[in-house]
Amino acid sequence: MKKYKIAVLDDYQNVALESADWSVLRDRADIAAFQNHLADPDAVIERLLPFDVVCVMRERTPLPRNVIAAAGDHGIAVVHTGYRSDPTIEFTWALILASARHIVTESNSVRSGGWQQTVGTDLRGKTLSVLGLGRIGSQVARIGSAFGMNLIAWSQNMTPEAAKAAGAILVSKDQLFERADILTIHLVLSSRTRGLVGAAELERMKPTARLINASRGPIVEEQALISVLKNKQIAGAAIDAFDIEPLPPSHPFRTLDNVLATPHIGYVSHDLYKTFYEDTVSNIRKWLDTH
Repeated sequence: MKKYKIAVLDDYQNVALESADWSVLRDRADIAAFQNHLADPDAVIERLLPFDVVCVMRERTPLPRNVIAAAGDHGIAVVHTGYRSDPTIEFTWALILASARHIVTESNSVRSGGWQQTVGTDLRGKTLSVLGLGRIGSQVARIGSAFGMNLIAWSQNMTPEAAKAAGAILVSKDQLFERADILTIHLVLSSRTRGLVGAAELERMKPTARLINASRGPIVEEQALISVLKNKQIAGAAIDAFDIEPLPPSHPFRTLDNVLATPHIGYVSHDLYKTFYEDTVSNIRKWLDTH
């Protein structure tokens, strides 16, 4: 019986093989988990050539046509796993609270022998602007309501009824940015949303406002955001998703003092990893049973 080769890509934290029971595959397959990320397409191809099965974690390593050809054209089975939004909803609020209360700055101060450095921002009575009220945005809004925030929302196809169902008021795009104390982004990246938040939108924001992006980096024009942050035109940004990931070593988001940057971990939780990898093992097992 042929022994198949399975590649698990971008296992950054070296946890993929302990997040599910892979032993059910070991009689029929050898499994290799890679922690290091490869960005160069030629290097990705060279790495993957020996493998029969490739397990990718979301979009960490893109597999465009020049890397894997077109899957359907070559009879390559493409299967997916289950997903839940809860980790990202919870993490969005971790970013909002950490940014508003300067949690990282204050923690670092304690670690270095210091004490209080900043004065935090209250949320009660402030305006939470939600860009996109889908599965994630609507729940983020609900939590904002529990904090006593005023909720406003906008997206390209939002109706007043949809906004009201989430406890928010539909406003214009300009008003969404002008009135925001906290502006949080919850849209799918597409040709319509790429660059949707640009210089014109960011410059409408108050100097005390904060932008939160736990969605996708390219929804915001990166250079425009860097500019308003460098010029202190807004109070700060908390960002979990970037144009290029992993974030380049010399990127301004790594050093700007009004940026809280996290390494795209909104979905990185034990329970969701368990779902991802258990479903992956199940999918592979079904595929092996047909070969």
